[in-house]
Amino acid sequence: MIVIIMDIFRFKWALTEDTPIIKVYREELWAELFDTKSAPVHLSLDLIKALHAKWVYFLRGLSSLDLQQKFVHPEDNKIISLAEDIGIYAWHGNHHLAHLQIIAGL
Repeated sequence: MIVIIMDIFRFKWALTEDTPIIKVYREELWAELFDTKSAPVHLSLDLIKALHAKWVYFLRGLSSLDLQQKFVHPEDNKIISLAEDIGIYAWHGNHHLAHLQIIAGL
């Protein structure tokens, strides 16, 4: 879920700034915070559903010129276009789905 929020921020930074250096976060530490460990799961499910709906709405409004906008990922100083980041996000989602399918025995 945090990945979705961060990708939305990355896209908006790339659209409103000139090749910004994005902020990274310590996902493993965020996962240890109180709300992550103790909040009812339905809150996370509702949030991810709303975030996906908002992001799809946002992405559908992007032009081909918008998709060429870029940001810099500071971990390796790599410049990534929004079009490339959409592909990365799609792969990431499929990767997680495959893990769930393995767990479910599918």
